[in-house]
Amino acid sequence: MKQLAIIGPTASGKSDLAIKIAQKIDAYILSIDSLSIYKKIDIVSAKPSKEELASVKHFGIDEIYPDEHFSVEIFIELYKKVVDSCKKNSKNLVIVGGTSFYLKSLMQGLSTLPKIDEEVKSRVALQIKELEKCYEMLTAKDQKYMQKIDKNDSYRIEKAMLIYKASGLTPSEWFEQNPPLPIIEKMPIYNIAVERSVLRERISNRTNKMLEMGLIDEVCYLEKKYSRLPNAMGSIGIVEVLNYLDAKVSKEEMIELISTHTAQLAKRQQTFNKNQFDGIISAPLEELEEIILSQ
Repeated sequence: MKQLAIIGPTASGKSDLAIKIAQKIDAYILSIDSLSIYKKIDIVSAKPSKEELASVKHFGIDEIYPDEHFSVEIFIELYKKVVDSCKKNSKNLVIVGGTSFYLKSLMQGLSTLPKIDEEVKSRVALQIKELEKCYEMLTAKDQKYMQKIDKNDSYRIEKAMLIYKASGLTPSEWFEQNPPLPIIEKMPIYNIAVERSVLRERISNRTNKMLEMGLIDEVCYLEKKYSRLPNAMGSIGIVEVLNYLDAKVSKEEMIELISTHTAQLAKRQQTFNKNQFDGIISAPLEELEEIILSQ
């Protein structure tokens, strides 16, 4: 099975290129996009159209609902299932998306967790009801690890508790003794290089297209269905619309803020991609297809 990754900033044309490549090398597509993973978040996430999704089998899109938890650990399990499916059906794999952190996690791997039996799970489930108490206890024992965790992050606090109770080690001690192992040893990574002015124009055009497709109605539906509490509701495109609905900004200001915040995200993505991967192959969109197919 051959696999490759296509990364680049938001609105750079990754999805279209991935579909072209996948069709030519008989591959499935695994999306690494932090919003496309959610069902019902369609316009904000700029998902491929139904026709595009039907043209090549996609994974990592519409996997969970906005109020469900998602993490790197869950993504890696999804990746393993996709690889199994590719091997079973003699398919190659194209990984594509803007959340390159997920790709980095595949290259670096994750530390294994201690064996956690049912007794420990039950005990921690009871203790975690007093979340603040658990947070304070863990912070006293492992301040370095816990300073990266919000005091209201019940998922990560529970995970830290499970590690501590199952192993007798603090999370820092456990991860030091159990370093991560790569999931993927080596894979070609192709990055779409795009001028900032060109990207800004594409982002502006995409923002206006999202408005035409019904962005405001989608955010209204999401708020009514899931409230504003899920992490996904704090995403670019959703926050600005909610501020508009709260009469904090005008419609014109909302549109400008979505474009500005998206451009800032694109800049962060470009910096991350440049600094986090070795041997990355960067080229303009119009050249990358030929480069990939010639490898």
